[in-house]
Amino acid sequence: MLLDDRKKRILQSIIDDYINTAEPVGSRTVARKHEFGLSSATIRNEMADLEEMGYIKQPHTSAGRIPSDQGYRFYVDQLMKTSQLTVEEMLSIKSALDVKINELNQLLRQISVAMSKITRYTSMAATPERKNSVIKNIQVVPVERGRALVIVITNSGIVKNSLITIPETVTPEYLIFVNNVLNEKLVGLTIEQINMPVISEIEVLISPSQEVLMPILNGVTDCINQIDSSEVYLEGTINMLNYPEFSDVDKVKDFLCLMDKKELLGRMLNELSQNNGSVTIKIGEENKIEKMKDCSLVTTTYRVGNIAIGTIGVIGPTRMDYSKVLAAINFMKSKIVDEVEKFLGKNLDHP
Repeated sequence: MLLDDRKKRILQSIIDDYINTAEPVGSRTVARKHEFGLSSATIRNEMADLEEMGYIKQPHTSAGRIPSDQGYRFYVDQLMKTSQLTVEEMLSIKSALDVKINELNQLLRQISVAMSKITRYTSMAATPERKNSVIKNIQVVPVERGRALVIVITNSGIVKNSLITIPETVTPEYLIFVNNVLNEKLVGLTIEQINMPVISEIEVLISPSQEVLMPILNGVTDCINQIDSSEVYLEGTINMLNYPEFSDVDKVKDFLCLMDKKELLGRMLNELSQNNGSVTIKIGEENKIEKMKDCSLVTTTYRVGNIAIGTIGVIGPTRMDYSKVLAAINFMKSKIVDEVEKFLGKNLDHP
């Protein structure tokens, strides 16, 4: 059965009230707070129809109704009003991003912090699984006798480092020479392309020191492996304790246990990152992970040109303020484009 306009207005009022109060909504409340020109009895009959259709449900402890997952889905898709951030909230986001960014992962962390602060929910951020990252620059920096730091920067602006052990007889001048050779031969290659012929060419140029070359190449490999794997950042996990839905100790334990499983969260966010930059909303039972069945997850993948910066997710109770979360995500998106373009400059890979 299709919802007529009256049922839509009543459903919207129930969900708006429940989002704001976390209290089951009765027909008298709807009649008193909203000018429908309908009696409580008429609204009660409409609510009975909405319950039969699966859009609302009645908890055991109250005569009022609360939205079902189906009701939230209809609300998000067809009824929800557009929300705008306050000036203070927009300034807060700008301030969070107004820091010196040394790598894109740092930017993603800042985004996650800002998103949790604005929405008052838990935010998750995952870097993309960057398969076949291309080397843009390599630096081999002496730290002390017998030790050096290998730093790798990729074409997507990610920076990683690896501490290696080298012979104590190696001089800083020789490391500069090796550094120049590595940049000449390895820049523009992926880790899979650093094969034996390439290594042999490097060996000829810096011979006879295998004792220097192999630790450095291992350091480069370690950096690339760090970059290619996804990293997950969490902010505001404790925020969930502020919502009555999580007053149950067992439910809180389940949620905190889930937040500890960063590898699982990273896989989930990367699966959702295939949405080409659109926003995805998973409500309650729509989530694949069992311990998220009482939560909603709003995600989007931020992209600039062909570069995927990362995926941001906001997780909260199914009663979350969806409109506010969407407003924060969309405002953040415009600011991220500016920050990434400043960071990557002319090397940005536009389509």
